Amino acid sequence: MKPRSSINTSVSTLGDAKITSPIKDRAQADGNRRFVMDSERILVNIKENDVIKAAKSGRRILSFERAGPRSKIFFDPSKLRCAIVSCGGLCPGINSIVRSVVLALYYNYGVHNIYGVRYGLQGFISSYGHDLIELTPEFVSDIHERGGTILGSSRGPQDIEAIVDALERMNVGILFTIGGDGTLTASTQIADEINKRELKISVIGIPKTIDNDIYLVDRSFGFDTAVDVAVDVIRSAHNEAVSVHRGVGLVKLMGRQSGFIAAAATLAMPEVNYCLIPESDFDLDGPRGLLAALEERLTTRGHAVIVVAEGAGQKFFKKTPKTRDASGNLRLHDIGVFLKEAITDYFKRRDIEITLKYIDPSYTIRSVGANANDDILCGSLGRYAVHAGMAGKTKMLVALCNNHFVHIPMEATAGKRRQVELSSDMWMSVLETTGQPLLKNEE
Repeated sequence: MKPRSSINTSVSTLGDAKITSPIKDRAQADGNRRFVMDSERILVNIKENDVIKAAKSGRRILSFERAGPRSKIFFDPSKLRCAIVSCGGLCPGINSIVRSVVLALYYNYGVHNIYGVRYGLQGFISSYGHDLIELTPEFVSDIHERGGTILGSSRGPQDIEAIVDALERMNVGILFTIGGDGTLTASTQIADEINKRELKISVIGIPKTIDNDIYLVDRSFGFDTAVDVAVDVIRSAHNEAVSVHRGVGLVKLMGRQSGFIAAAATLAMPEVNYCLIPESDFDLDGPRGLLAALEERLTTRGHAVIVVAEGAGQKFFKKTPKTRDASGNLRLHDIGVFLKEAITDYFKRRDIEITLKYIDPSYTIRSVGANANDDILCGSLGRYAVHAGMAGKTKMLVALCNNHFVHIPMEATAGKRRQVELSSDMWMSVLETTGQPLLKNEE
């Protein structure tokens, strides 16, 4: 991975923005509209010592273009057609994003030709036969109250040239893509093909991952809701565990490569005794492994709660063949079921009676509607995405960075992951809250 100081932060544009923004007349209390200039930047690292060191060494300090409405826009709203597509797995807040984009286009800029592409990138390919949805304020008025995605979704790659052909036929000026790493990669390829054809089509990405693992991004939508629901599940697991002698509550949460949901839910529900995440290796057997630690816990306290992220402990499946899903993602082996069976077998061999309850709420969490915090975030992401597209920005995504919304070039984040740092305050707090040992046998 490139050092942060070498990341290209310049945002591509379709050309000079020459049209006066129609939202210029919307004044603040002092009579002036607060527009953002392209020269305004947001620092990624705001630690004073790091900034001082960078200044002394002459090293560039990583910063991104500030998001927000521009006083001049590129597209003529009266002639503009926009399309929105959602791809990949479900995540709380997708409908809130769609609603925000539609309302911002319609009421802030007067864009009335807005279309939803059905079932992900398949919707661009004529052979699938998916019709477009005409998106109006009336149509999206209450979709934020529902889970899932009103547009439908799908996984897997589609022909990039065919997608751009469809955009040309539809006369689309701005394409808003909602999706994870695979969608951002496809969006980058779409933008490159558009540039190759010298077309004036903007591609704006709104990153979607419930795992909160987007590189350089503080928080992704859906994460707050996921933690909320996960806490309720852990509470149920704890209730089950304490209601019997030697009860064990085992909860598997999302987190393919990053354990942010498991860690955050543990901090919010401190009854968790063991938090297992992909970033922190652990042993199962041996005097310092998880099973021995769990036996000691049950002997002294009589109950235990274990939270495991889905990507943790994959080393235990080295002999099992690896496969990939339609999007090319490596299929993870089920660590939850594995731990359930391993714990049950261990105590059975030792003739110790336990009662284990295993809960996997993954699909329940993914499909619920967004909570209040995520609704606020989704509303902002949708509006800032519209501001960027109308200004002629392209091949970029909108995201939250240091509590500000910024424009990030797609290539800066695609293929990279943000992970829990084991030396961070977050993980140190998890270890202090749970009291769990390192769960490793080596000295």
